[in-house]
Amino acid sequence: MRWTQHSEVTVYENPYLRVNLADVELPDGRRLEHYLVRLPAVAMATIVNDRNEALLLWRHRFITGSWGYQLPSGMVDEGEDIAAAAARELEEETGWRARGLRHLMTLEAANGITDARHHIYWSDRAEYTGEPRDAFESDRRVWVPLADVPRLLRSGKLRAAATVAAMLRLRQLSQPPPGAASLNGAQLSQTGRHAGRGARRTVRKVPTDRLRGA
Repeated sequence: MRWTQHSEVTVYENPYLRVNLADVELPDGRRLEHYLVRLPAVAMATIVNDRNEALLLWRHRFITGSWGYQLPSGMVDEGEDIAAAAARELEEETGWRARGLRHLMTLEAANGITDARHHIYWSDRAEYTGEPRDAFESDRRVWVPLADVPRLLRSGKLRAAATVAAMLRLRQLSQPPPGAASLNGAQLSQTGRHAGRGARRTVRKVPTDRLRGA
């Protein structure tokens, strides 16, 4: 039951995406035109502290008119290392510089319409470098307890697909069966103010702006 693509032409293009029209043959022999969107890869990242809280953005998406928690993210520049892109986006949007990012998963969030792949990374080691350069990306930066993931899903405050998948996986890793590998405790150092709270150096427990309005 495989679809066969015979051709593909671009009908719209800008520096960020291409809208293409494909000539596709279905398994039963019928032909149809199928619109699709070609997008660069997306890099995403978060930090997990020693309280098993993940650093997320609380933000509004005008396209859907919805508020929710999301991972810092952005498109990977041509020729850029994906992990480096994830680290760059994390620091630009949160003010935290991660060390030793680890790959968590790669997703195809809507592969019936787009080829975009979301590459998700995480770290338990980071340094606070100051206020985020791209503070406009979110209303605030929040440490979200992994234990709260089910409740946030029920309330609709976690709804972005890649963020949902990442948070579920991180929660799973934070609650391993006996003898299995788990998330490591964070060893984070801070050089300035953390997202509006605290000013300490070389801390084991990150000064946490607790979940508000969750």
